[in-house]
Amino acid sequence: EVADADGENPPEDRFKILVRQGDQVAETYEASARKNVKGYLVSQARASKLIEVTEQRGATQSRPANQTVALADAPAAPAVPGSGAVSRLDPAEYVGDAGARTGFGGLETIDEITMVAVPDLMSAYQRGDIDAEGVRTVQLAVISHCEQMGDRVAVLDAPPGLSAQQVRAWRNDEAGYDSRYATLYYPWVRVFDPAAGRNTVVPPSGHVAGVWARSDVERGVHKAPANEVIRGAVDLELRLSKGEQDLLNPIGVNCIRAFPGRGIRIWGARTLSSDPAWRYLNVRRLFNYLEESILLGTQWVVFEPNDDRLWSSIRRNVTAFLSEEWRQGALFGRTAEEAFYVKCDRDNNPQESIDQGRVICEIGVAPVKPAEFVVFRLAQFSDSTSLIDE
Repeated sequence: EVADADGENPPEDRFKILVRQGDQVAETYEASARKNVKGYLVSQARASKLIEVTEQRGATQSRPANQTVALADAPAAPAVPGSGAVSRLDPAEYVGDAGARTGFGGLETIDEITMVAVPDLMSAYQRGDIDAEGVRTVQLAVISHCEQMGDRVAVLDAPPGLSAQQVRAWRNDEAGYDSRYATLYYPWVRVFDPAAGRNTVVPPSGHVAGVWARSDVERGVHKAPANEVIRGAVDLELRLSKGEQDLLNPIGVNCIRAFPGRGIRIWGARTLSSDPAWRYLNVRRLFNYLEESILLGTQWVVFEPNDDRLWSSIRRNVTAFLSEEWRQGALFGRTAEEAFYVKCDRDNNPQESIDQGRVICEIGVAPVKPAEFVVFRLAQFSDSTSLIDE
């Protein structure tokens, strides 16, 4: 709707645009037809969420007549890359391409990544942009990416609105993931959404990644990122009981629980691996950290003379690093000899290996594992000889 402008501005320079949505005035503009003024209509309307004003090149701009015009909705058009339009998502968008630096492929060139989470995958699932099969396809792609890189762990979300029994069925029957480089968290958390001005439920993976980072800084990678408070969590989509926790924990579903007087905490630190050696998340991440640190700390050995002097230097440097990790509690053992060993000598560097330009250093470590179940045995003595266990 075009109306006369308020004030003393001449009608040929200024006018008012009223944008109505239904019976309500949604937007108002004090506009001008002149290009060289601040209130030029085309410049002002760029911030509009309802209309789009385009400038006719070569045409003489003049004040429109007072009138009301009904605007038809713009026809839906396929999204054009770079146009800002939103198209229906498919798993290929997430997988991406390493050459084009898109999707998971684009993350292959970044060595510093230690965790990969895709919380917007579930948002797309809720909007209907991707179906349940697409969710599993993308999650498998995340796992494949982490396994291929070998230095990062996937943080996966369970679908929304599922009960503990339904999550168990989904985990076992539909998403039968088995990977030492992946974790799964449930249920969703309720947080305050500043954009909407109210609380809403969101996938837990983003908050979990933050807890991992906080635990790494405060305690170290060797500490299982569990029994940690999720800051900002107001409530949970579903409050789990101990029985439901016991149902989900053995199959690798890390539960988030609310405890009276202790807040909302992560109450699980397992991977999705069926291999008992890689059952715990902190063991996987500790090995990732040790491997990356040793590789970066021994870059100086490249192109050095491959002889006993080099092997001795490697043993000395790696032993010093692992000794410090043992002192900080990352390795299990009363002494450093019990916690780890480093072997780099003539036995594992034969002449054939030297001729190929390789240096082989064998390292063995005993990682600490979390006290997942704390067992106390209480005894009642009826006299000096009898004992009753409970």
